[in-house]
Amino acid sequence: MLNSLVESRPTRTEQGLLLIRFGLAAILLVHPIFRLVHHTVPQFGAWLGTQGIAMGTAVAYTVTGLELLSGLALLSRRLVVPACAVLIGILGMGIKMVHGPEGWFVVGGGRNGMEYSVLLILCLGGVAIAHWPRRKVVI
Repeated sequence: MLNSLVESRPTRTEQGLLLIRFGLAAILLVHPIFRLVHHTVPQFGAWLGTQGIAMGTAVAYTVTGLELLSGLALLSRRLVVPACAVLIGILGMGIKMVHGPEGWFVVGGGRNGMEYSVLLILCLGGVAIAHWPRRKVVI
């Protein structure tokens, strides 16, 4: 019985991955929850409209919903790879539209740059790779 308890215990690698996945989910869930609680999705949509995005408010609600669902997927360890892909896409657009033009640094050598978004994308990529389905080899 003791062997079965020891064998079912997560490895340090699995524990580390869990910490990163939960941390990412918590950090990335703040945006959609804030927008929904403070009713700022229409403001986000209006800003998207000024950036040339058609139906800005509908896009803002879609992005907010995708962020919320993807963050919850990371927490629940369900559909992790698609959730990471969605979040990487959203962060990539954030870099293109907001952070990239500001440069690299978030603080210090600049302001509002893309370094934090790049770090989140790299972490999401690592989580996606770790959760990528394994192929079954048939002989």
